[in-house]
Order: sequence, then structure tokens, then C-alpha cells
Amino acid sequence: MKIICIGRNYSEHAKELGNEIPERPVIFMKPDTAVLKGNDFYIPEFSDDVHYELEVVVKISKGGKYIQKETAAKHYEEIGLGIDFTARDLQSELKSKGLPWELAKGFDGSAVVGNFFKKENFNLGSLGFSLLKNKEKVQDGNTKDMMFTIDDIIAFVSQYFTLRVGDLIFTGTPKGVGKVEENDILEAYLEDKKVLDIRIL
Repeated sequence: MKIICIGRNYSEHAKELGNEIPERPVIFMKPDTAVLKGNDFYIPEFSDDVHYELEVVVKISKGGKYIQKETAAKHYEEIGLGIDFTARDLQSELKSKGLPWELAKGFDGSAVVGNFFKKENFNLGSLGFSLLKNKEKVQDGNTKDMMFTIDDIIAFVSQYFTLRVGDLIFTGTPKGVGKVEENDILEAYLEDKKVLDIRIL
């Protein structure tokens, strides 16, 4: 299983981190060992600035290579929510040296993946999702604000990587990312349904 992540897919998020608006999807990867087991996230010892990034996640149900945008919808049946935990201090250090981000993005437990739901139950072009930290809403996103749609992403990624059944695509985070502290509680909502509940330790 591959975990393919899209960076800077919401312009307001790119702006809040001082990044340029991309002309094509920004891609990075997480190993399968990044998937968090259970609901407890332990802040790693190598970072003092871990950020939450809530994202819509797509599960690939039909593999393919060089998938066309017009047929991309045939390659996934379910969507859900996930959190891309990022060691922001380490990422900034790596970026300043022109180095890859994987140490800051792919560490153990950095990919929270919730339950998946049939895509036909939602309007994927205008899908609302939100994150609460200690009962306060910190992220409020909608897929209508994505610069690259799910189908755009699948078509683009499959030019470079063969997609296989079970692969996950994190589609980018809206503005409002921020630091987690010990004893924080994160709750993620897909439309009005709570689908994730994570404790920070």
C-alpha cells in the first residue's frame, strides 16, 4: 500500500505557510508504517512543533496507469478523512537546505486514517469537513476550494506511479493548521458526522 499525499492544494493554506501557489500538484509520500494504530498519537521526541493537517482521503479500488481524468472516478469507490501530522520544525529545516520532507512527514504514526464511506453518499465537488481541537473549530474546509480535484489528482499521479488497489491519497489540507500539545483532543467531522477522535500524548 502506498500513501500518496498532495501538498498546497488549498490556496489559503499555501499562503498561511508562505508557499507559492503550485501550477501542478505537489506530491510527497508516506510509508505504510506511518498509519497510526489506534486513537492515541504520541508526539515524537525529535520535534517540538508537530502540526495537524486534516484532509479528505481517497482509497483506490481499481488500479491503473496513465488514467485519464474522464475515467478517474472509476478507480475509487470510498472516501474518508485523515490527519497528516507534520513535524513543522524539522520540515522547515529540511526545506531550508533543499532536502526532501520525508523525515518530517513519514514518521511512524504520522498518517491518521479514519473509516471510509461510499462516495455516492456525498457531493464530492462540495464536501464539507472540519477539525475541532479541544472543542474549538480550527479547520473548516470544503472540496470546492481544492485547486486540483480528486480526479485531477488521480490522473496526474498515475502518470508517474502505478496505482494499486488499497493505495491511499491524501488530497491536501485547508487553512488553519496548527500545533498539537500533550492532552489535546482532535475531533474530525465529515459534513456533520464525527469520524475521527484522536488523543495527543
